[in-house]
Amino acid sequence: MDISRRTFLKTGALAVTGAALAELSPALADAPPYPRVRAMHQHVDLPRRIGTTPDLPPLNVIALNRLMFGPHPTDWAAFEALGSTPTERLTNFVAQQLNPGSLDDSACEARIAAQGFTTLNKTLQQLWLDHRVNAANYTVRSQPFNEGRRVTWLKAVYSKRQLFEVLTDFWHNHFNIYGWHYDVLPVWIHYDRDVIRANVLGNFRTFLESVATSTAMLYYLDNVYSSNAGPNENWARELFELHTLGAENYLGSMQQTQVPGYPNNPIGYVDNDVYESARAFTGWTVRNSSSFGNTGEFFTYQPWHDRFQKTVLGRHLLNDRPALEDGRAVLDAAAAHPGTARHVCTKLCRRLIADDPPQAVIDAAVATWTTHQQAPDQLKRVVETIVLSPEFADAWGQKVKRPFELTASMLRATAAEFVPNDDFFWTYGLMGQKLFEWTPPNGYPDVHDIWTGTNVMVYRWNIAYHLVAGNVDGTTIDILGQMPPGTVTSNAITDFWIQRILGRPLDAEDRSRLVDFISQGRNPDLPLSAEEITERTPRLVELIMRTPDFQWR
Repeated sequence: MDISRRTFLKTGALAVTGAALAELSPALADAPPYPRVRAMHQHVDLPRRIGTTPDLPPLNVIALNRLMFGPHPTDWAAFEALGSTPTERLTNFVAQQLNPGSLDDSACEARIAAQGFTTLNKTLQQLWLDHRVNAANYTVRSQPFNEGRRVTWLKAVYSKRQLFEVLTDFWHNHFNIYGWHYDVLPVWIHYDRDVIRANVLGNFRTFLESVATSTAMLYYLDNVYSSNAGPNENWARELFELHTLGAENYLGSMQQTQVPGYPNNPIGYVDNDVYESARAFTGWTVRNSSSFGNTGEFFTYQPWHDRFQKTVLGRHLLNDRPALEDGRAVLDAAAAHPGTARHVCTKLCRRLIADDPPQAVIDAAVATWTTHQQAPDQLKRVVETIVLSPEFADAWGQKVKRPFELTASMLRATAAEFVPNDDFFWTYGLMGQKLFEWTPPNGYPDVHDIWTGTNVMVYRWNIAYHLVAGNVDGTTIDILGQMPPGTVTSNAITDFWIQRILGRPLDAEDRSRLVDFISQGRNPDLPLSAEEITERTPRLVELIMRTPDFQWR
Protein backbone atom coordinates (compact mmCIF):
# COMPACT_ATOMS: atom_id res chain seq x y z
CA MET A 1 0.00 0.00 0.00
CA ASP A 2 1.48 3.35 -1.00
CA ILE A 3 0.70 6.30 1.28
CA SER A 4 2.36 9.19 -0.50
CA ARG A 5 3.28 12.53 1.02
CA ARG A 6 0.54 14.19 -1.02
CA THR A 7 -2.03 11.69 0.23
CA PHE A 8 -0.99 12.22 3.83
CA LEU A 9 -0.89 15.99 3.72
CA LYS A 10 -4.23 16.34 2.01
CA THR A 11 -5.92 13.28 3.47
CA GLY A 12 -4.34 12.45 6.78
CA ALA A 13 -3.91 9.29 8.74
CA LEU A 14 -7.64 9.06 9.39
CA ALA A 15 -8.36 8.46 5.71
CA VAL A 16 -7.00 4.94 6.14
CA THR A 17 -9.80 2.40 6.62
CA GLY A 18 -9.67 -0.41 9.13
CA ALA A 19 -8.61 -2.98 6.54
CA ALA A 20 -5.85 -0.75 5.19
CA LEU A 21 -4.69 0.05 8.70
CA ALA A 22 -4.46 -3.64 9.49
CA GLU A 23 -2.41 -4.14 6.33
CA LEU A 24 -0.02 -1.39 7.35
CA SER A 25 0.21 -2.14 11.04
CA PRO A 26 -1.40 -5.28 12.49
CA ALA A 27 -0.24 -4.34 15.98
CA LEU A 28 -2.19 -1.10 15.76
CA ALA A 29 -5.34 -2.70 14.37
CA ASP A 30 -5.32 -5.41 17.04
CA ALA A 31 -4.60 -3.19 20.01
CA PRO A 32 -5.31 -5.19 23.19
CA PRO A 33 -5.98 -2.32 25.64
CA TYR A 34 -9.18 -1.40 23.76
CA PRO A 35 -10.98 -4.71 23.08
CA ARG A 36 -13.96 -3.21 21.29
CA VAL A 37 -12.12 -0.55 19.33
CA ARG A 38 -10.65 -2.66 16.54
CA ALA A 39 -13.95 -2.81 14.67
CA MET A 40 -14.43 0.92 15.18
CA HIS A 41 -11.66 1.64 12.69
CA GLN A 42 -14.13 0.71 9.97
CA HIS A 43 -16.07 3.84 10.87
CA VAL A 44 -13.06 6.16 10.69
CA ASP A 45 -12.82 7.02 7.02
CA LEU A 46 -12.25 10.77 6.94
CA PRO A 47 -12.68 12.48 3.59
CA ARG A 48 -9.69 12.84 1.35
CA ARG A 49 -8.52 16.42 0.88
CA ILE A 50 -6.34 15.91 -2.16
CA GLY A 51 -5.96 19.04 -4.25
CA THR A 52 -6.67 21.42 -1.41
CA THR A 53 -4.44 23.40 0.89
CA PRO A 54 -5.09 23.83 4.61
CA ASP A 55 -6.81 26.96 5.76
CA LEU A 56 -4.65 29.42 7.63
CA PRO A 57 -5.34 28.82 11.34
CA PRO A 58 -5.41 31.51 14.03
CA LEU A 59 -2.07 33.07 14.85
CA ASN A 60 -1.91 31.39 18.26
CA VAL A 61 -2.01 27.97 16.57
CA ILE A 62 0.86 28.95 14.26
CA ALA A 63 2.95 30.42 17.06
CA LEU A 64 2.47 27.63 19.58
CA ASN A 65 3.21 24.90 17.04
CA ARG A 66 6.30 26.52 15.53
CA LEU A 67 7.91 28.32 18.44
CA MET A 68 7.28 25.49 20.90
CA PHE A 69 7.31 21.73 20.77
CA GLY A 70 3.56 22.03 20.50
CA PRO A 71 1.20 23.64 23.03
CA HIS A 72 0.52 22.26 26.48
CA PRO A 73 -3.19 22.65 27.42
CA THR A 74 -2.32 25.61 29.66
CA ASP A 75 -0.55 27.47 26.85
CA TRP A 76 -3.71 28.46 24.98
CA ALA A 77 -5.00 30.69 27.77
CA ALA A 78 -1.52 31.96 28.62
CA PHE A 79 -1.02 33.15 25.04
CA GLU A 80 -4.39 34.89 24.94
CA ALA A 81 -3.53 36.79 28.12
CA LEU A 82 -0.53 38.44 26.47
CA GLY A 83 -2.46 41.16 24.62
CA SER A 84 -5.67 42.37 23.07
CA THR A 85 -4.85 41.47 19.44
CA PRO A 86 -3.18 38.44 17.85
CA THR A 87 -0.20 40.53 16.73
CA GLU A 88 0.27 42.03 20.17
CA ARG A 89 0.10 38.59 21.76
CA LEU A 90 2.69 37.20 19.36
CA THR A 91 5.03 40.14 19.92
CA ASN A 92 4.83 39.78 23.69
CA PHE A 93 5.15 36.00 23.48
CA VAL A 94 8.30 36.28 21.37
CA ALA A 95 9.76 38.88 23.74
CA GLN A 96 9.23 36.48 26.64
CA GLN A 97 10.64 33.47 24.85
CA LEU A 98 13.72 35.32 23.57
CA ASN A 99 14.53 36.23 27.17
CA PRO A 100 14.44 32.69 28.57
CA GLY A 101 16.04 33.67 31.85
CA SER A 102 12.94 35.69 32.69
CA LEU A 103 10.74 32.58 32.57
CA ASP A 104 10.34 30.51 35.73
CA ASP A 105 11.46 27.03 34.79
CA SER A 106 11.66 25.63 38.30
CA ALA A 107 9.02 22.96 37.67
CA CYS A 108 11.04 21.52 34.79
CA GLU A 109 14.24 21.81 36.81
CA ALA A 110 12.58 19.87 39.64
CA ARG A 111 11.67 17.04 37.23
CA ILE A 112 15.26 16.91 36.03
CA ALA A 113 16.62 16.93 39.57
CA ALA A 114 14.30 14.04 40.48
CA GLN A 115 16.07 11.82 37.95
CA GLY A 116 19.30 11.90 39.95
CA PHE A 117 21.57 12.77 37.05
CA THR A 118 25.19 13.20 38.12
CA THR A 119 27.00 14.53 35.04
CA LEU A 120 25.00 17.65 34.11
CA ASN A 121 27.06 20.11 36.15
CA LYS A 122 30.50 18.62 35.65
CA THR A 123 33.14 20.78 34.03
CA LEU A 124 34.85 19.63 30.86
CA GLN A 125 37.88 18.56 32.85
CA GLN A 126 35.73 16.58 35.31
CA LEU A 127 33.88 14.88 32.44
CA TRP A 128 37.17 13.97 30.80
CA LEU A 129 38.73 12.55 33.95
CA ASP A 130 35.64 10.73 35.26
CA HIS A 131 34.27 9.35 32.01
CA ARG A 132 37.33 8.88 29.83
CA VAL A 133 40.60 8.74 31.73
CA ASN A 134 39.21 6.89 34.75
CA ALA A 135 36.12 5.27 33.20
CA ALA A 136 35.84 1.72 34.46
CA ASN A 137 33.62 0.56 31.62
CA TYR A 138 31.54 1.63 28.64
CA THR A 139 28.53 2.40 30.83
CA VAL A 140 30.52 4.99 32.73
CA ARG A 141 32.03 6.38 29.54
CA SER A 142 28.61 6.84 27.90
CA GLN A 143 26.86 8.22 30.99
CA PRO A 144 27.20 11.91 29.97
CA PHE A 145 25.56 11.21 26.60
CA ASN A 146 22.81 9.07 28.09
CA GLU A 147 21.97 11.69 30.68
CA GLY A 148 22.24 14.48 28.11
CA ARG A 149 19.69 13.02 25.74
CA ARG A 150 17.29 12.27 28.59
CA VAL A 151 17.46 15.82 29.92
CA THR A 152 16.94 17.16 26.39
CA TRP A 153 13.68 15.20 26.18
CA LEU A 154 12.55 16.47 29.57
CA LYS A 155 13.24 20.07 28.56
CA ALA A 156 11.44 19.67 25.24
CA VAL A 157 8.33 18.37 26.99
CA TYR A 158 8.31 20.41 30.21
CA SER A 159 10.43 23.54 29.89
CA LYS A 160 8.70 26.94 29.82
CA ARG A 161 11.59 28.13 27.66
CA GLN A 162 10.20 26.46 24.57
CA LEU A 163 11.63 28.66 21.83
CA PHE A 164 15.08 28.27 23.37
CA GLU A 165 14.65 24.50 23.18
CA VAL A 166 13.43 24.68 19.58
CA LEU A 167 16.49 26.75 18.65
CA THR A 168 18.79 24.44 20.58
CA ASP A 169 17.47 21.59 18.46
CA PHE A 170 18.11 23.65 15.31
CA TRP A 171 21.72 24.40 16.22
CA HIS A 172 22.44 20.83 17.27
CA ASN A 173 21.43 19.84 13.74
CA HIS A 174 23.37 22.69 12.14
CA PHE A 175 26.55 21.78 14.03
CA ASN A 176 25.68 18.10 14.08
CA ILE A 177 27.78 15.59 16.01
CA TYR A 178 27.05 11.88 16.29
CA GLY A 179 26.55 11.41 20.01
CA TRP A 180 27.58 7.75 20.13
CA HIS A 181 31.05 8.57 18.74
CA TYR A 182 33.42 6.85 21.16
CA ASP A 183 35.40 10.02 21.92
CA VAL A 184 32.34 12.25 22.07
CA LEU A 185 30.42 10.23 24.66
CA PRO A 186 32.42 11.39 27.70
CA VAL A 187 32.22 15.10 26.84
CA TRP A 188 28.68 15.33 25.46
CA ILE A 189 27.40 17.42 28.35
CA HIS A 190 30.06 20.03 27.65
CA TYR A 191 29.13 20.23 23.97
CA ASP A 192 25.42 20.59 24.68
CA ARG A 193 25.71 22.96 27.66
CA ASP A 194 28.80 25.10 27.00
CA VAL A 195 28.90 25.14 23.20
CA ILE A 196 25.37 24.87 21.79
CA ARG A 197 23.14 26.21 24.56
CA ALA A 198 25.58 28.92 25.57
CA ASN A 199 25.44 30.45 22.08
CA VAL A 200 21.88 29.89 20.84
CA LEU A 201 20.92 33.56 21.18
CA GLY A 202 24.42 34.97 20.86
CA ASN A 203 26.88 35.97 18.15
CA PHE A 204 27.52 33.60 15.24
CA ARG A 205 31.27 34.25 15.02
CA THR A 206 31.61 33.53 18.73
CA PHE A 207 29.45 30.44 18.29
CA LEU A 208 31.61 29.22 15.42
CA GLU A 209 34.82 29.38 17.43
CA SER A 210 33.17 27.67 20.37
CA VAL A 211 32.26 24.80 18.06
CA ALA A 212 35.68 24.73 16.37
CA THR A 213 37.51 24.51 19.70
CA SER A 214 35.14 22.05 21.36
CA THR A 215 36.60 18.70 22.32
CA ALA A 216 33.60 16.91 20.82
CA MET A 217 33.91 18.52 17.37
CA LEU A 218 37.69 18.21 17.31
CA TYR A 219 37.27 14.45 17.70
CA TYR A 220 34.16 14.03 15.56
CA LEU A 221 35.72 15.65 12.48
CA ASP A 222 39.26 14.44 13.25
CA ASN A 223 40.99 17.80 13.57
CA VAL A 224 42.43 16.58 16.86
CA TYR A 225 44.94 14.60 14.75
CA SER A 226 45.60 17.21 12.05
CA SER A 227 49.25 18.24 11.74
CA ASN A 228 51.73 19.62 9.22
CA ALA A 229 52.77 16.04 8.53
CA GLY A 230 49.32 15.36 7.08
CA PRO A 231 46.59 18.01 7.36
CA ASN A 232 43.12 16.51 7.78
CA GLU A 233 40.50 18.37 5.74
CA ASN A 234 37.33 16.95 7.39
CA TRP A 235 36.73 19.93 9.67
CA ALA A 236 37.71 22.48 7.03
CA ARG A 237 35.39 20.91 4.45
CA GLU A 238 32.36 20.86 6.74
CA LEU A 239 33.15 24.34 8.04
CA PHE A 240 32.55 25.70 4.54
CA GLU A 241 29.99 23.25 3.16
CA LEU A 242 27.70 22.95 6.18
CA HIS A 243 28.46 25.45 8.92
CA THR A 244 29.07 28.69 7.00
CA LEU A 245 28.81 29.35 3.24
CA GLY A 246 26.95 26.16 2.38
CA ALA A 247 27.23 23.86 -0.61
CA GLU A 248 25.30 26.36 -2.75
CA ASN A 249 28.39 28.63 -2.65
CA TYR A 250 30.85 25.89 -3.62
CA LEU A 251 32.49 26.60 -6.98
CA GLY A 252 34.42 23.39 -7.43
CA SER A 253 38.06 23.04 -8.33
CA MET A 254 38.69 26.34 -10.13
CA GLN A 255 41.65 28.41 -9.06
CA GLN A 256 41.05 30.88 -6.24
CA THR A 257 42.13 33.76 -8.45
CA GLN A 258 39.41 32.85 -10.97
CA VAL A 259 36.56 33.22 -8.47
CA PRO A 260 34.48 36.30 -9.35
CA GLY A 261 35.14 39.06 -6.84
CA TYR A 262 38.58 37.76 -5.86
CA PRO A 263 40.45 38.87 -3.80
CA ASN A 264 38.33 41.39 -1.89
CA ASN A 265 34.88 39.80 -2.27
CA PRO A 266 35.04 36.27 -3.69
CA ILE A 267 31.46 35.10 -4.29
CA GLY A 268 32.12 31.55 -3.09
CA TYR A 269 34.73 28.99 -2.09
CA VAL A 270 36.72 26.40 -4.01
CA ASP A 271 38.65 23.28 -3.13
CA ASN A 272 41.84 25.22 -2.56
CA ASP A 273 40.10 27.30 0.11
CA VAL A 274 39.34 24.05 1.91
CA TYR A 275 42.89 22.71 1.53
CA GLU A 276 44.43 25.98 2.71
CA SER A 277 42.03 26.08 5.66
CA ALA A 278 42.96 22.55 6.64
CA ARG A 279 46.56 23.77 6.87
CA ALA A 280 45.43 26.78 8.92
CA PHE A 281 43.83 24.50 11.52
CA THR A 282 46.80 22.16 11.94
CA GLY A 283 47.84 22.01 15.57
CA TRP A 284 44.30 22.71 16.87
CA THR A 285 44.00 19.73 19.18
CA VAL A 286 43.14 18.47 22.68
CA ARG A 287 45.13 17.91 25.84
CA ASN A 288 44.68 14.16 25.67
CA SER A 289 47.93 12.71 26.96
CA SER A 290 50.32 13.07 29.86
CA SER A 291 52.74 15.06 27.70
CA PHE A 292 50.00 17.58 26.79
CA GLY A 293 48.32 17.59 30.21
CA ASN A 294 45.48 15.08 30.15
CA THR A 295 42.52 17.43 30.79
CA GLY A 296 40.49 17.10 27.58
CA GLU A 297 40.69 20.84 26.92
CA PHE A 298 41.45 22.57 23.62
CA PHE A 299 44.90 23.96 22.95
CA THR A 300 47.13 24.68 19.98
CA TYR A 301 50.32 22.69 19.58
CA GLN A 302 52.64 24.88 17.53
CA PRO A 303 55.07 22.11 16.43
CA TRP A 304 52.17 20.52 14.54
CA HIS A 305 51.18 23.74 12.77
CA ASP A 306 51.87 24.34 9.09
CA ARG A 307 54.18 27.37 9.18
CA PHE A 308 53.89 28.42 5.52
CA GLN A 309 51.75 31.13 3.96
CA LYS A 310 48.11 30.44 3.07
CA THR A 311 45.26 32.09 1.15
CA VAL A 312 41.64 31.62 2.20
CA LEU A 313 38.63 33.44 0.68
CA GLY A 314 40.97 36.06 -0.73
CA ARG A 315 42.71 36.66 2.61
CA HIS A 316 46.47 36.18 2.54
CA LEU A 317 47.92 34.71 5.74
CA LEU A 318 51.65 35.27 6.18
CA ASN A 319 54.08 32.53 7.09
CA ASP A 320 55.14 31.66 10.64
CA ARG A 321 51.96 32.80 12.35
CA PRO A 322 50.68 31.16 15.53
CA ALA A 323 48.27 28.29 14.94
CA LEU A 324 45.51 30.09 16.84
CA GLU A 325 45.82 33.20 14.64
CA ASP A 326 45.64 31.23 11.39
CA GLY A 327 42.55 29.30 12.43
CA ARG A 328 40.82 32.38 13.76
CA ALA A 329 41.51 34.23 10.52
CA VAL A 330 39.68 31.50 8.63
CA LEU A 331 36.75 31.66 11.05
CA ASP A 332 36.66 35.45 10.63
CA ALA A 333 36.54 35.15 6.84
CA ALA A 334 33.93 32.42 6.77
CA ALA A 335 31.63 34.05 9.34
CA ALA A 336 31.77 37.43 7.60
CA HIS A 337 31.09 36.11 4.08
CA PRO A 338 27.69 37.16 2.66
CA GLY A 339 27.11 33.56 1.59
CA THR A 340 27.16 32.51 5.24
CA ALA A 341 24.44 35.00 6.11
CA ARG A 342 22.26 33.71 3.26
CA HIS A 343 22.92 30.04 4.02
CA VAL A 344 22.27 30.14 7.75
CA CYS A 345 19.33 32.56 7.53
CA THR A 346 17.70 30.39 4.89
CA LYS A 347 18.04 27.38 7.19
CA LEU A 348 16.51 29.30 10.09
CA CYS A 349 13.61 30.42 7.91
CA ARG A 350 13.13 26.86 6.71
CA ARG A 351 12.98 25.62 10.30
CA LEU A 352 10.64 28.33 11.53
CA ILE A 353 8.38 28.94 8.52
CA ALA A 354 8.39 26.61 5.50
CA ASP A 355 10.47 24.13 3.55
CA ASP A 356 10.70 26.71 0.77
CA PRO A 357 10.64 30.00 2.72
CA PRO A 358 9.70 33.23 0.95
CA GLN A 359 12.67 35.22 -0.31
CA ALA A 360 11.41 38.37 1.40
CA VAL A 361 11.82 36.94 4.89
CA ILE A 362 15.24 35.50 4.03
CA ASP A 363 16.33 38.94 2.82
CA ALA A 364 15.04 40.57 6.01
CA ALA A 365 16.89 38.03 8.15
CA VAL A 366 20.11 38.54 6.16
CA ALA A 367 19.82 42.31 6.60
CA THR A 368 19.48 41.91 10.37
CA TRP A 369 22.35 39.39 10.44
CA THR A 370 24.63 41.80 8.55
CA THR A 371 23.67 44.95 10.44
CA HIS A 372 24.32 43.23 13.78
CA GLN A 373 27.33 41.17 12.68
CA GLN A 374 29.30 42.22 15.78
CA ALA A 375 26.41 42.29 18.25
CA PRO A 376 26.54 39.85 21.17
CA ASP A 377 22.85 39.03 20.55
CA GLN A 378 23.06 38.80 16.76
CA LEU A 379 21.24 35.48 16.49
CA LYS A 380 18.48 36.58 18.85
CA ARG A 381 17.82 39.59 16.61
CA VAL A 382 17.74 37.40 13.50
CA VAL A 383 15.21 35.01 15.04
CA GLU A 384 13.06 37.94 16.15
CA THR A 385 13.08 39.30 12.58
CA ILE A 386 11.93 35.95 11.22
CA VAL A 387 9.16 35.13 13.68
CA LEU A 388 7.66 38.64 13.70
CA SER A 389 7.64 38.84 9.91
CA PRO A 390 4.38 38.85 7.89
CA GLU A 391 5.59 35.66 6.20
CA PHE A 392 5.68 33.80 9.51
CA ALA A 393 2.01 34.52 10.16
CA ASP A 394 0.91 33.80 6.58
CA ALA A 395 2.30 30.26 6.15
CA TRP A 396 0.78 26.99 7.30
CA GLY A 397 0.91 23.35 6.28
CA GLN A 398 4.17 23.78 4.38
CA LYS A 399 6.02 21.73 6.97
CA VAL A 400 5.27 18.70 9.10
CA LYS A 401 6.61 17.98 12.55
CA ARG A 402 9.70 15.84 12.50
CA PRO A 403 9.53 12.79 14.81
CA PHE A 404 11.22 14.58 17.73
CA GLU A 405 8.81 17.50 17.77
CA LEU A 406 5.84 15.29 16.85
CA THR A 407 6.40 13.05 19.85
CA ALA A 408 7.16 15.92 22.21
CA SER A 409 4.02 17.69 21.01
CA MET A 410 1.92 14.57 21.70
CA LEU A 411 3.29 14.39 25.23
CA ARG A 412 2.66 18.09 25.77
CA ALA A 413 -0.83 18.10 24.25
CA THR A 414 -1.98 15.28 26.50
CA ALA A 415 -0.28 16.61 29.67
CA ALA A 416 1.60 13.32 29.94
CA GLU A 417 3.65 12.20 32.89
CA PHE A 418 6.83 11.23 31.12
CA VAL A 419 10.23 9.86 32.04
CA PRO A 420 12.47 9.04 29.04
CA ASN A 421 13.95 5.55 29.32
CA ASP A 422 15.20 2.76 27.11
CA ASP A 423 11.68 1.46 26.40
CA PHE A 424 10.65 4.91 25.19
CA PHE A 425 13.82 5.34 23.12
CA TRP A 426 13.18 2.02 21.35
CA THR A 427 9.56 2.85 20.52
CA TYR A 428 10.37 6.40 19.46
CA GLY A 429 13.49 5.44 17.53
CA LEU A 430 11.49 3.46 14.95
CA MET A 431 10.49 6.79 13.34
CA GLY A 432 14.06 7.45 12.26
CA GLN A 433 15.12 10.53 14.22
CA LYS A 434 16.92 9.17 17.24
CA LEU A 435 18.13 12.16 19.18
CA PHE A 436 21.78 13.03 18.44
CA GLU A 437 22.24 9.82 16.44
CA TRP A 438 22.55 11.13 12.87
CA THR A 439 25.98 9.86 11.85
CA PRO A 440 26.96 12.25 9.00
CA PRO A 441 27.75 15.88 9.87
CA ASN A 442 24.86 17.44 7.92
CA GLY A 443 22.18 16.85 10.59
CA TYR A 444 18.70 15.40 10.21
CA PRO A 445 16.83 16.54 7.05
CA ASP A 446 14.40 19.42 7.52
CA VAL A 447 11.95 18.93 4.66
CA HIS A 448 8.65 17.08 4.96
CA ASP A 449 9.27 14.65 2.07
CA ILE A 450 11.72 12.77 4.28
CA TRP A 451 9.27 12.35 7.15
CA THR A 452 6.05 11.41 5.33
CA GLY A 453 6.97 8.29 3.38
CA THR A 454 4.93 5.11 3.84
CA ASN A 455 7.16 3.40 6.40
CA VAL A 456 7.69 6.54 8.42
CA MET A 457 3.97 7.30 8.47
CA VAL A 458 3.16 3.90 9.97
CA TYR A 459 5.44 4.63 12.90
CA ARG A 460 4.14 8.20 13.23
CA TRP A 461 0.63 6.76 13.65
CA ASN A 462 1.87 4.01 15.95
CA ILE A 463 3.60 6.36 18.38
CA ALA A 464 0.25 8.05 19.10
CA TYR A 465 -1.30 4.68 19.84
CA HIS A 466 1.53 3.45 22.07
CA LEU A 467 1.68 6.63 24.14
CA VAL A 468 -2.08 6.87 24.70
CA ALA A 469 -2.50 3.15 25.28
CA GLY A 470 0.12 3.15 28.02
CA ASN A 471 2.44 0.78 26.18
CA VAL A 472 5.60 2.77 26.95
CA ASP A 473 7.19 2.30 30.35
CA GLY A 474 7.57 5.57 32.23
CA THR A 475 4.81 7.36 30.30
CA THR A 476 1.25 7.74 31.57
CA ILE A 477 -1.56 9.88 30.17
CA ASP A 478 -4.72 10.44 32.18
CA ILE A 479 -7.20 11.04 29.38
CA LEU A 480 -10.41 10.72 31.38
CA GLY A 481 -9.14 12.76 34.30
CA GLN A 482 -8.59 15.80 32.06
CA MET A 483 -12.21 16.07 30.91
CA PRO A 484 -14.57 18.45 32.77
CA PRO A 485 -17.34 16.78 34.77
CA GLY A 486 -20.44 16.20 32.69
CA THR A 487 -18.58 15.75 29.41
CA VAL A 488 -20.40 12.55 28.51
CA THR A 489 -21.93 12.90 25.03
CA SER A 490 -20.14 12.07 21.79
CA ASN A 491 -20.41 15.67 20.59
CA ALA A 492 -19.13 17.13 23.86
CA ILE A 493 -16.22 14.70 24.20
CA THR A 494 -15.15 15.19 20.58
CA ASP A 495 -15.32 18.97 20.72
CA PHE A 496 -13.46 19.11 24.04
CA TRP A 497 -10.53 17.09 22.73
CA ILE A 498 -10.39 18.79 19.34
CA GLN A 499 -10.13 22.18 21.02
CA ARG A 500 -7.73 20.96 23.70
CA ILE A 501 -5.33 19.38 21.22
CA LEU A 502 -5.72 21.53 18.09
CA GLY A 503 -6.86 24.85 19.57
CA ARG A 504 -9.33 25.38 16.73
CA PRO A 505 -12.30 23.63 15.08
CA LEU A 506 -11.63 20.68 12.83
CA ASP A 507 -13.00 20.49 9.31
CA ALA A 508 -16.76 19.82 9.66
CA GLU A 509 -16.72 16.56 7.74
CA ASP A 510 -13.63 15.33 9.56
CA ARG A 511 -15.26 16.19 12.87
CA SER A 512 -18.38 14.23 11.92
CA ARG A 513 -16.28 11.14 11.31
CA LEU A 514 -14.78 11.45 14.77
CA VAL A 515 -18.23 11.86 16.28
CA ASP A 516 -19.39 8.78 14.37
CA PHE A 517 -16.39 6.89 15.69
CA ILE A 518 -17.12 7.57 19.36
CA SER A 519 -20.95 7.45 19.14
CA GLN A 520 -21.05 4.15 17.23
CA GLY A 521 -24.48 4.82 15.75
CA ARG A 522 -26.07 6.35 18.83
CA ASN A 523 -27.48 9.86 19.02
CA PRO A 524 -24.35 11.98 19.60
CA ASP A 525 -26.25 14.25 21.98
CA LEU A 526 -27.14 11.42 24.34
CA PRO A 527 -24.80 10.39 27.17
CA LEU A 528 -22.47 7.47 26.65
CA SER A 529 -22.03 4.87 29.36
CA ALA A 530 -18.97 5.03 31.60
CA GLU A 531 -17.65 1.89 29.93
CA GLU A 532 -18.05 3.39 26.46
CA ILE A 533 -16.31 6.61 27.47
CA THR A 534 -13.46 4.67 29.05
CA GLU A 535 -12.95 2.47 25.98
CA ARG A 536 -13.42 5.01 23.20
CA THR A 537 -12.07 8.34 24.44
CA PRO A 538 -8.39 7.38 24.52
CA ARG A 539 -8.62 6.12 20.95
CA LEU A 540 -10.39 9.33 19.93
CA VAL A 541 -7.45 11.33 21.31
CA GLU A 542 -5.06 9.10 19.42
CA LEU A 543 -6.96 9.67 16.18
CA ILE A 544 -6.98 13.44 16.60
CA MET A 545 -3.19 13.35 16.95
CA ARG A 546 -2.97 11.44 13.67
CA THR A 547 -4.83 14.09 11.71
CA PRO A 548 -2.88 16.33 9.33
CA ASP A 549 -4.13 19.26 11.43
CA PHE A 550 -2.02 18.04 14.35
CA GLN A 551 1.02 17.06 12.29
CA TRP A 552 1.29 20.26 10.26
CA ARG A 553 3.36 23.13 11.60
